[in-house]
Amino acid sequence: MIRKKLDTEDLIREDLVALSKSIYARPELGYEEHYASELHVALLEKHGFQVERAYLGLKTGFRAEYHSTVPGPVICYMAEYDALPGIGHGCGHNILGATSTGAGILLQKLMGNLGGTVVVLGTPAEETSGAKVFYVEKGAFDDVSAAMIAHPGTGHYRSGSSLALEAIEFDYKGKASHAASEPEKGVNALDAAIGTFNMINALRQQTREDARIHGIITKGGVAANIIPDDCAAQFYVRAKSKAYLAELVEQVKNCARGAAAAAGVWLEIVEYEAGYDNMVTNQRLSDLYSAQLRSLGVTEILEPRKTYGSLDAGNVSHVCPTIHPYFPITEDREMAAHTKEFGVCTLSEYAEENMMITAKALALTGAALMKDVSLLEDIKKEFAVAEK
Repeated sequence: MIRKKLDTEDLIREDLVALSKSIYARPELGYEEHYASELHVALLEKHGFQVERAYLGLKTGFRAEYHSTVPGPVICYMAEYDALPGIGHGCGHNILGATSTGAGILLQKLMGNLGGTVVVLGTPAEETSGAKVFYVEKGAFDDVSAAMIAHPGTGHYRSGSSLALEAIEFDYKGKASHAASEPEKGVNALDAAIGTFNMINALRQQTREDARIHGIITKGGVAANIIPDDCAAQFYVRAKSKAYLAELVEQVKNCARGAAAAAGVWLEIVEYEAGYDNMVTNQRLSDLYSAQLRSLGVTEILEPRKTYGSLDAGNVSHVCPTIHPYFPITEDREMAAHTKEFGVCTLSEYAEENMMITAKALALTGAALMKDVSLLEDIKKEFAVAEK
């Protein structure tokens, strides 16, 4: 009976494709996604969801809910819709968001007498200072039984890991002077910035293989004949676990402190974006999702990707059972994300077909949790003992 109701996909496919393509054509950066957010909200309201706009004070966020008349688990699908500067939707968040909203609508159609609540959460700015971090801090996931999101990619990959991340900025203040006639009267802030890079490069010899440290100088002086008095550098520091990240971040800060002391400059350290936790996939939930994909005819489900960056969904995975699998929008396994070419792939019929398969699999996963309490209990038990 439940699977027969999936025929309703024909009723929403056109809407989901239009949603994805409209957002692609009008890309918006993080926390500026007013158009994209409103399109999602309008579609969810059309299907009977109650929507709270500007959720928890984030103007481009939303929380859409559909409640059964019977109590049950809260199943959350997370929608992203921010674009990249200069590239547009090169990460495919236009089709990602459509997939999550589609999953929520499909689960609503599947529920029938099943008890529970469907939540579609609009989560702005994944590419920068992700809203999921803020939502976690404010308790948005405290009532969520399971959270799911599927990202466009080059295949059906199981949910895997991501690197915990801290975004650190070092601001160096020295003293300006004429670099030729009176250099001895200056205090060179750029020396401290360059010294920081050199010390971090030396530190890399002792870091674990899963660590990543990469940065840029954002302010390096204004003219070659002036001793730079105001310089800044920004770094992303990443590691596979929160514990090791904390250790590594302190080492990186010590590099900056040492370089600043050597140059005689004043140093300020700030976090310029939200930090991301490592992704902890709930394997039982991941297995359940993969089983739904197979039931829909997907024959190749790949093991988790071996290379990965950082996700604000990682923060969600530390407070409730979470998965973050991938689905194909192109048959070209070498296609790189964060490119204009990747964004164009979201417009193909191949991408649309896999969007619908994925939305259905996510919805069926939610329905299975509502139908079988023991499945959800197993998932919760794994979450309770998982190493964070």
